[in-house]
Amino acid sequence: MAEVSLPIGGRSYVITCRDGDEARLQHLATLVDAKTQDARRAVPGLTEVRQLLFAALFLADELNDIRTGELPAHSPAPDPRLSDALEKLADRMESVVSRLAASPQSA
Repeated sequence: MAEVSLPIGGRSYVITCRDGDEARLQHLATLVDAKTQDARRAVPGLTEVRQLLFAALFLADELNDIRTGELPAHSPAPDPRLSDALEKLADRMESVVSRLAASPQSA
């Protein structure tokens, strides 16, 4: 097992993964980080938890569009491995958001 540090939303999350999955997870983390930045630009002043929540919602919206065929006709066919990886990452992010939301807020 390997460990990889994933910078998302201005913070690094260290997770354990299978050997060889590090680069793929880092790439996926850049996608999630981009969505947190989109959320921050759209609604300034969001807390970290809300940035992650919006990032998860943005990714879920895109995944839903892929599954329902609502992507523009010129889009290439999505790689099913990417969809699976995004689902797993979204589940992981939801877990992180839940833990962060449950932890006491610092003043």
